[in-house]
Amino acid sequence: MAKRDFYEILGVARNASEDEIKKAYRKLAMKYHPDRNQGDKAKEAEEKFKEAKEAYEMLSDPQKRAAYDQYGHAGVDPNLRGGPGGPEGFGGFADAFGDIFGDIFGGQRAGRGRQVYRGSDLSYAMEITLEEAANGKDAQIRIPSWEDCDTCHGSGAKPGTSVKTCPTCNGNGVVQMRQGFFSVQQTCPHCHGSGKIIPEPCTTCNGQGKLKKHKTLEIKIPAGIDDGMRIRSAGNGEPGRNGGPAGDLYIEIRIRKHDIFERDGDDLHCQVPVSITTAALGGEIAVPTLQGKATIEIPEGTQHGKTFRLRGRGIKGIRSSYPGDLYCHIVVETPVKLTEHQRKLLRELDESFQRGGHRHSPNDKGWFEKAKAFFS
Repeated sequence: MAKRDFYEILGVARNASEDEIKKAYRKLAMKYHPDRNQGDKAKEAEEKFKEAKEAYEMLSDPQKRAAYDQYGHAGVDPNLRGGPGGPEGFGGFADAFGDIFGDIFGGQRAGRGRQVYRGSDLSYAMEITLEEAANGKDAQIRIPSWEDCDTCHGSGAKPGTSVKTCPTCNGNGVVQMRQGFFSVQQTCPHCHGSGKIIPEPCTTCNGQGKLKKHKTLEIKIPAGIDDGMRIRSAGNGEPGRNGGPAGDLYIEIRIRKHDIFERDGDDLHCQVPVSITTAALGGEIAVPTLQGKATIEIPEGTQHGKTFRLRGRGIKGIRSSYPGDLYCHIVVETPVKLTEHQRKLLRELDESFQRGGHRHSPNDKGWFEKAKAFFS
């Protein structure tokens, strides 16, 4: 029976980030875990659990994922080989050891013998505002790029000279070491798996054939992205060796601290200062949101720390169906820099409160009773 596509199993796109793959796997693992599925559905759940586990193990490993993206199941399963451009057929005990050595040295095999190496991944930290995270944006970044050397035109050889076939491995990129009846195949130590040597390297690129430059890359920041999430740009990492695939570029998002709002998932929180008069008498106040102004009706006698919830005024996350909420936390401000007249009025007001007893201070009586019990 043909294996299902790993991306299809996890329900993610082929350009999904590591974080998206991990979350998709966790969701499936919880759903199909054997402890949660008993009876008639136990066997089916167990198969789906194993299937999701295998898909995650392959796609969470950058090298295995690169091999899978290039060759499909043949790139990661030694029992599924063959096909143009893919790994070779299973040729016996010595070839099996050759594959093991290739994995140790980080290479893949191209045709019979010569090994190719996937380029390293690159990481780029991008800082954006909370508004940009909520609404998304198109951005441009400058990243390192590698272009063919103009002097040697990518060959790596000094002008007037040429690249030679490696005499040690005869251009295969690998050599065989025999010990008794064992024949072990490993990377050629002379050409390092390329199958070629450069007698006179180009002085401009030092025989690399490429020069490091910079290029501008267009990046689309999706609406709802959160701090710490990564965007994968396939093939924009370092170039591969011996014709191997290039690595990927990962743009890691950092959200700049906001002057008003704090983000918690899809929800937003903010502190709203309210005068002691408004808190006591009630009234209507305006509060900012990412979508514009909103109003809150402050009831009479509102206490410090009271929280008001504005539904749908938060952020709609990348994988959310609905936007989060905005939580406004009331901060009752104590008046400062009072005039002598204002002090007099406050003292008169305080005396009036004291004559009224605890009915003007809803928390006063309870607090003093707790304090009395504590000391006794």
